[in-house]
Amino acid sequence: MTLLRETSPALSSEAEAQLTLRDDFRHSEETAKLFDQAELRQRIFADLDGAPADLDPAARRALITKHLAEAKKAATARLSVAYLASPRAVRGLLSAQTWLTDALVTTAYDVARSRFLPPGTPEPTLAVLAVGGYGRAEMAPQSDVDLLFLTDDDPSAAANQVVETMLYLLWDLRLKVGHATRSVKECLRLGREDITIRTSLIEKRHITGDASLSETLGSTLRKQLFASTVPEFIEAKLAERAERHRKQGGQRYVLEPNVKEGKGGLRDLQTLYWIGKYMTGKPTAASMVEDGLFSPDEYARFRAAETFLWTARAHLHYLTGRAMDQLTFDLQVEVADRMGYHDREGRRAVEHFMQDYFRFATHVGELTRVFLTALEDRHVKKAPLLEGLFSRRRKVKPGYKVLHNRLGISDPVAFLADKLNLLRLFDEGLRTGLLIHPDAMRLVTANLHLIDDDMRCTPEAQRIFLDLMLKHGNPERALRRMNELGVLSAFIPEFEPIVAMMQFNVYHHYTVDEHTIQCISVLDQLERGDLKDETPISTGILKAGLNRKVLYVALLLHDIGKGRPEDHSILGAQIARRVAPRLGLSPEECETVEWLIRYHLLMSDTAQKRDISDPRTVKGFARLVGTRKRLDLLTVLTVCDIRGVGPGTWNNWKGQLLRTLYHETAQALENGLEGVSRSMREDEAKKALREALKDWSRADLKAETDRHYGPYWQGLPSETHAIFAQMLRGIASDEVRIDLHPDEARDATRAAFVLEDHPGIFSRLAGALALVGANVVDARTYTSKDGYATAVFWVQDADGHPYEVSRLPRLRSMIDKTLKGEVVAREALKDRDKIKKRDRAFRFPTNITFDNDGSDIYTIIEVESRDRPGLLYDLTRTLAANNIYIASAVIATYGAQVVDSFYVKDAFGLKLHSKPKLEALEKKLRQAIIDGAERAHQA
Repeated sequence: MTLLRETSPALSSEAEAQLTLRDDFRHSEETAKLFDQAELRQRIFADLDGAPADLDPAARRALITKHLAEAKKAATARLSVAYLASPRAVRGLLSAQTWLTDALVTTAYDVARSRFLPPGTPEPTLAVLAVGGYGRAEMAPQSDVDLLFLTDDDPSAAANQVVETMLYLLWDLRLKVGHATRSVKECLRLGREDITIRTSLIEKRHITGDASLSETLGSTLRKQLFASTVPEFIEAKLAERAERHRKQGGQRYVLEPNVKEGKGGLRDLQTLYWIGKYMTGKPTAASMVEDGLFSPDEYARFRAAETFLWTARAHLHYLTGRAMDQLTFDLQVEVADRMGYHDREGRRAVEHFMQDYFRFATHVGELTRVFLTALEDRHVKKAPLLEGLFSRRRKVKPGYKVLHNRLGISDPVAFLADKLNLLRLFDEGLRTGLLIHPDAMRLVTANLHLIDDDMRCTPEAQRIFLDLMLKHGNPERALRRMNELGVLSAFIPEFEPIVAMMQFNVYHHYTVDEHTIQCISVLDQLERGDLKDETPISTGILKAGLNRKVLYVALLLHDIGKGRPEDHSILGAQIARRVAPRLGLSPEECETVEWLIRYHLLMSDTAQKRDISDPRTVKGFARLVGTRKRLDLLTVLTVCDIRGVGPGTWNNWKGQLLRTLYHETAQALENGLEGVSRSMREDEAKKALREALKDWSRADLKAETDRHYGPYWQGLPSETHAIFAQMLRGIASDEVRIDLHPDEARDATRAAFVLEDHPGIFSRLAGALALVGANVVDARTYTSKDGYATAVFWVQDADGHPYEVSRLPRLRSMIDKTLKGEVVAREALKDRDKIKKRDRAFRFPTNITFDNDGSDIYTIIEVESRDRPGLLYDLTRTLAANNIYIASAVIATYGAQVVDSFYVKDAFGLKLHSKPKLEALEKKLRQAIIDGAERAHQA
């Protein structure tokens, strides 16, 4: 280890020795390697003795602070180096930080008491106690220093003087000091009134001063407050916990969890410790085993989870230099690196780290259930009330019992005699609506070895498992509990690798296993009709009837191939080929499940990344789907997959795209693919326009229908044709017309433009929209036979919704200025084209592909890269500079990643076939992305 050579007068002669972060650091000889406390006092007293007698208090404090600050700085630096060298030795670090803080506090107390009181002043009755996390001796690098100055009933002026001097000294050291000066009676009174104060008093620890006063406080609190208010305290802490979880989003699997306050975080473990200590008065968490609240194995898991969370929190403090407790995306990468994680098995180090984090967070939830049940058994906590429709409880089957309104096991030996009971327990829980008793959960987790190959292949086991999803409703409740207890991975071993697997991107809100369970929950909601207004087609498909078994199994397995270098759709299909027969599916059902998993992204990708107004797109999709039955299954699966990603992922825009693709494909499958043609769509579009413009003369209608080429009629909705017809009517050659209108059906604002055509018009419009923060989700531009550009963009605001009507004038003004040349988009975007710091940790390799088969008349250029405000403008400007005509652009955004698909022709109206030209164009597009990314990082 490379040790810092910076020293202070307080460093001992042993300071150059290797510093070991032992768990019991503050009680070991290692403390001398930070500094010699006695020597530090001697130097301070020597300086004070040598100072002028009339030196004012502030100047004397400055002398003291100089020595304390030097000692603190050198010790802090040594601890930082030692922790970096031993990045998992967090208990030693917490102990060392506590010792360092104790040393500074006691030195400040000794100096204040001996050198800042008038000569002959009686010794003040005063004790200094640590409370809160400091009282537990768990001090992270940036933790607050919470102090209780305990006095007698009528504190003397001397006691107040000592407290004041100490606080000034500690503040001058830049310590974040929380403090209170109280008597024993005041502590008792305030503890009764305020649960937060009472909690802090549980963790009091004597540091210095009158020890007998501290002992009096402890005995008084135990006898007169704690002993008689255990149930009240427990209910208050659990209510506090529930409120904390609500504020943190109520989810364990959040993208950027808070290691202290989040669900499954340190505060949840500390709540258990507080309750245990409040009940028993015993000082350590280990005593919960002696008191029967935890088994030795459960306490080992408690300790492991606590150690992991503290380790991550300490690294967060060092990385940020402040009391940072949230694992933001950028910090996740750095913490993973400091903790020694590495890229392996096709996954990033940060993904392995976060998988461990979520597994430990899950353990915290399990331990909380076990702990609270133990309290119920002692009748110090209220049993849970049954909810809603289960208030009139069903009678449980033989072998089960109801204990504290939870489903328990009557005879564990008899239960384990039939290994199928390990599955039946969850079926009975769903049937009765009862939560499973933690003792039953303990029995299950201790006997997972009974779930072997013989059991997995038993028809009865297959039936029970499928019934969990198909029979009772609310299947996610059983699946989530089975997953947390390890039963799901035991029954389907192929599921185990994706348990708690984090996907390091902004798009996925949940771990892979939780996403899977969320998808199944969405399917259950669809079946109940809860989402019929948002998803009418899927709801109708399910109401009409399809193979539910196939759909549920396909959803359960659709992401089972994730986390490996191979395409997870292909690998997942291969895994499903093994798993589906084991679940009792017929050969035909297995084949359908395998196909659904292989192509589970097909419909989403086609709808969001391709121009579905192009007949070739529909034909290609219909060929792959093949049958109406598969189309129905894939549609429902796709809806569940998108909605299961997380809140806000589904919107009307995606819904409209999927509905359009479904209807077009269903029609193609019913009437034959040859019926999907450009000429048919053109005739239908012109007919619809005539219906919409009945008040126009026949001559005006003919002029309008003759004005445009075929792709214009095929690529736009009828209402947009009508808008453009009105905008083109009577337009002057130098005029620009703009129409902005919220399109609620698509969850976007339609921005339509008509102006004289010229090269680069698409790029200029994209730049104008980027300047006002508009996110383009779809765009079309066509040139009329008389030389006018008809361009339409569908845009959303930063929250993925249409622009509010009140914001449209500013949008119109900026577009107008850009088109007139008053604002140059390239220059104006420099200050706005930024990548957020928290998003910079994501890796999004740029992929560019050219497809000449996906459209009859266009080359499709697909660009996949990191999203940023100016990306679309940079890409379209590059295409325009290379004489590439853009007919349409389809933009699909996945968090911080975007896929831009451009339908293009060359200057002669032909597809791009020349390989050298394609390679040169790809190089220029890549360079535009690189240049823009560098600019965005510097902004």
